[in-house]
Amino acid sequence: SLRLSNFSFEKRMPLLFILPCIVFLLAMTIFPLLYSLFLGFNKWELAVGLPREFTGLSNYGRLITDPRFWNAMRNMAYELVFGVGAQLVLGLGLALLLDRAFKGRGMVVTLFLLPTMIAPVVVGTTFRMIYHYSYGPLNYFLKAVNIPGLNWLADPKLAFPSIIIADTWEWTPFMMLILLAGLQSIPSELHEVASVDGASSWQKFLYITLPLLKRTMIIAVLIRSMDAFKLFDLVVLLTQGGPGIASETLPYYNYLVGFKYFSMGYAAALAYVQLIVLIILAQIFLKYWKREGG
Repeated sequence: SLRLSNFSFEKRMPLLFILPCIVFLLAMTIFPLLYSLFLGFNKWELAVGLPREFTGLSNYGRLITDPRFWNAMRNMAYELVFGVGAQLVLGLGLALLLDRAFKGRGMVVTLFLLPTMIAPVVVGTTFRMIYHYSYGPLNYFLKAVNIPGLNWLADPKLAFPSIIIADTWEWTPFMMLILLAGLQSIPSELHEVASVDGASSWQKFLYITLPLLKRTMIIAVLIRSMDAFKLFDLVVLLTQGGPGIASETLPYYNYLVGFKYFSMGYAAALAYVQLIVLIILAQIFLKYWKREGG
């Protein structure tokens, strides 16, 4: 009986060791997730001191007719298509250039990765100075070639593209690093055999490199898309959603609703819509990733 008791205690020991982690996980992630889901079905206006009131799907119905929500969603679509798309193309180009042996290659790769290592607040502050209408170097060079300076952050048509440019500069090296790893996993014998058969560099890229790199590209785009859909810091530092609402993203609009207007129920609904969109996006990419794996 004593032996069985000791055996039972030994089986429970691992559970006792991980129990604090489980409790912490439940307290810090699961509970807020469930509570915000519940909150999304309530109207809770802290700014006017009203008590919480269950209103069902009214917050989600409000989303459908909210022009600021659709404006933010449109900006997120622009970021995914043009921002992540540019990062993929530029990252692939840099990866192809660095996928060869040359002196100082490690140093060059490290230098290319510096933008990703810089804190977002530094990136935002730097680009705010670059885009400055009167003293920014960008307008200085434009004026040097007789092109009028542009209000990069004050023009509704240029504000969000300016954010996309800054985000692309910061995260293209991350895309390059993933694609470079994918390129180096492709057996060199395939290119050697293709060269013997008389294939050109373009043919080798089109029929060998690109097909074998597709799964890596899908994962890289998935990671960056999920991160880009949470674009917040550059918006705060560069435009604060302006001019007007021209450069608002969904995370920034969600922040305003929750922490400026204190409409907690609507903010929770916005957060869950963002979560649902991210899940759908991830499922689409993973479906294509599995298909490419055959």
